[in-house]
Amino acid sequence: MTLPFIMVLAMGFLFACGIYLMLERSLTRVLLGFILLGNGVNLLIILTAGRGAPPLTDGQNLSTLGMSDPLPQALILTAIVITFAVTAFLLAMIYRSWRLVRADSLEDDTADLQVAITKMIDSEAEASTDYDDTEFGDEAESPITGAVDLDDDGTPHEREAAEDSASKGENSAGIGRTGTTSANKSGKGSDGTETEENI
Repeated sequence: MTLPFIMVLAMGFLFACGIYLMLERSLTRVLLGFILLGNGVNLLIILTAGRGAPPLTDGQNLSTLGMSDPLPQALILTAIVITFAVTAFLLAMIYRSWRLVRADSLEDDTADLQVAITKMIDSEAEASTDYDDTEFGDEAESPITGAVDLDDDGTPHEREAAEDSASKGENSAGIGRTGTTSANKSGKGSDGTETEENI
């Protein structure tokens, strides 16, 4: 195993542990996860620099061939300062949380959840009024008032009314046919005269 491969394994382990700890609700674990993640990032930046000789010369050979790139080292110094600042901020949050509620774990605030749900419902209601039509027009399960008829077969209410009137018409026609058949079977027509029996 070469040294860069060992550093890659160490970097992957630090990233995995850091992300796992940052997904916890305990602020202490989030802090530890952030520190591990910051060290993993530092290893990643070192690996991007590659191998190289230190930038030392004898004063005669001033060639930069084979020297290490100083930019990743400067980035690592900056990352260390940023990690330190965020670590101090998280420590202050943990201390304040412990002083107030004697716990460092984050709990769901019911008032915040209620506000978030209300805002989400309001935003959905506003979004639904921004459009003149739904995706399926008047065929949607909950069509918007005044939705356009996209297939030119009438609105669902018009079709229901037409079906109801057609079924009433069939019922009344059936009653009329029944009366005619009974009249024909009795042998008398509508005018009361004897007619030939139709079977």
